[in-house]
Amino acid sequence: MISFEKSEAVQQQEFVLGTVVENMMRPVSRHLDENEHEIPWDFVNFMHTALKAMGAGSLVPRREKGDKDKEKEEEKSKKPRQTYQVMAHQIEMLSYGDAGMYLCMPGGGLGGAAVQAAGTPEQRERFLPKIYKDKPTFTAMAITEAEAGSDNSAIRTRAVLDKEANEWVLNGEKIFVTAGHKALVDSEGFIVVWATIDPEAKRAGIRSFVIEAGTPGCKVTKMEEKIGIRASDTVTIVLEDCRVPFDNILGSPEVEKKTTKGFKGAMETFNVTRPLVAASGLGVARATLELLKEMLAERGVEIRYGLPRQKLTSIEREVIDMERLLRSSWWLTIKAVWMSDNRKPNAKESAMSKLHGGEAVTKITQRAVEIMGPLGFSREYLLEKWFRDAKINDIYEGTGQINRLVAARAILGYRGSELR
Repeated sequence: MISFEKSEAVQQQEFVLGTVVENMMRPVSRHLDENEHEIPWDFVNFMHTALKAMGAGSLVPRREKGDKDKEKEEEKSKKPRQTYQVMAHQIEMLSYGDAGMYLCMPGGGLGGAAVQAAGTPEQRERFLPKIYKDKPTFTAMAITEAEAGSDNSAIRTRAVLDKEANEWVLNGEKIFVTAGHKALVDSEGFIVVWATIDPEAKRAGIRSFVIEAGTPGCKVTKMEEKIGIRASDTVTIVLEDCRVPFDNILGSPEVEKKTTKGFKGAMETFNVTRPLVAASGLGVARATLELLKEMLAERGVEIRYGLPRQKLTSIEREVIDMERLLRSSWWLTIKAVWMSDNRKPNAKESAMSKLHGGEAVTKITQRAVEIMGPLGFSREYLLEKWFRDAKINDIYEGTGQINRLVAARAILGYRGSELR
């Protein structure tokens, strides 16, 4: 049964994360927004130490202490986990502090989530411990291309097997890679690159590959300048005859053209990460609502809960509607991560949580700026920053339109080719 109450693990970490938000995130939030790509190393180093101390249940999806036997027993018994539920709460709390800084978190990130979702037990044992080195480590996932945005099946980056060397040779260009610079340049991390091993097979030929920092032929060529989450780097990565070991492919190298099993295996990553993106957006939305209510209270506007709507002012009704939107989005997110933890298929719920969360944070931050008028537009307050930070949650990890399609196909029973 799904529980919407905060677990003991979440409650234990709330105080620590609340202190981090108050003392390490909010005070430098505006500075980092105005100095794009400056890495908040004090925050990064502190969180690296804290994550190692937290162990299992931290922001990094991994096997507890790398214990093979324990994971095998857990898989065999289908024992319920709370890994992703804890992560959702933590991500929401840190994004409440600053979404851009949260994206500077050392640890698993999207690359770690991809290995956890699509990798074999041996690959998880091989790559995930790299996250817990003595120095902060970052990972990233490289999917988007100039000709392949929302349609991941159109990926052109090619991976060719050199049988003599037993290596994959990758060529192509990836754009809008979140945390790519930190993963490849600022730390000894890795990225997970999506590529095709058989262009004629289309979706059936799509696979993901782990490329570690320092691998020849893989380089960052551009850093984007953005309107929001400016503390986080977003880069272009070029692959030129980039060679990786044969075992760096996540999933089977065999292509069955009548099935999209390999592509679906890669897409499993999204079923895990989309609700976590929703959680991040909802952290921004909660921060916005709290500040909005504080600013209204300072001006004599209190929200009178419990009265009939016709007796409320228009602003009171709007704030209550915003709170309803926030809470309903959060329940969807919790359901999706609960399903991930309990190994239940959640493609529909994952897409719905991401869609609802992205729309919620966009609407809430926009309306807060409008309600406060010039004060909402002023850089004296963080409302306008959160408004700019919010929109990305409706774009990356699948746009709102794409997630609406994914959910509709699941509800109506259509394949991708039948409902586009």
